Amino acid sequence: MDTENRRVLALMPHPDDCEIQCAGTLLRLRELGYEIHIATMTAGDKGSALLGRAEIAAARREEARRGAAVIGAASVHCLEFADLEMVFDNPSRRRVTGLLRRIDAGLIFTTPPVDYMADHEITSRLVRDACFNAAVPNYSTEGNEAPTSQIPSLFYTDAVGGHDLFGEPTHVSCLVDITAQMEQKAVALACHDSQRAWLRKQHGIDEYIEAMRRWGAQRGAQIGAAYAEGFRQHLGHPHPTRNLLAELLGAVQASP
Repeated sequence: MDTENRRVLALMPHPDDCEIQCAGTLLRLRELGYEIHIATMTAGDKGSALLGRAEIAAARREEARRGAAVIGAASVHCLEFADLEMVFDNPSRRRVTGLLRRIDAGLIFTTPPVDYMADHEITSRLVRDACFNAAVPNYSTEGNEAPTSQIPSLFYTDAVGGHDLFGEPTHVSCLVDITAQMEQKAVALACHDSQRAWLRKQHGIDEYIEAMRRWGAQRGAQIGAAYAEGFRQHLGHPHPTRNLLAELLGAVQASP
């Protein structure tokens, strides 16, 4: 990452994914003067058992704006994919690449390649692909955006619940202490009122914020902190291999 590029992008599948998985780390980066941008692939238009798609999408857009304001994001975006209908195809690749070119961040967060649902996994693939394609001059996008200045540092967040599709623990490469940011992270997540109602109705879960705290505490215990967020860096060619989270935030290497 170019030391002069102080833009950070968190590109996640749905509104609230950012607050659950990486808001504490974004808050720490913002405290260091980094410019934070938050984007979602979808507006979460299927995330209600009571409201229609347009109604819940409108509600979740507003919740996303409120959550991003708590984090102090410079911009909030939605790429307008349909919830639960994302695919890895050329139009999708170009749309994601266009956003990366417009923001031209040096540090990007997204969901991991193995997670609990397809939208998260497809997002991971599309963002990884766009990180590479965005710097290629002859790769065209719908908006004809100029190529990015560099290949960004890419970090995958923890999988939801810290386990794979078979219930086995997933590995993160580093842990960021977010103890001082946990209360603000909880305030940001609390902006997503509709999702608490959805999870209570659809999955019988009414621990929206407490579940986030509980997992943060488990990750924190691994490094002797009250709360932490876990990440795994993409180290494949041609991505940067410097661990910016360690350099900037003192992230601790996670045990295998």
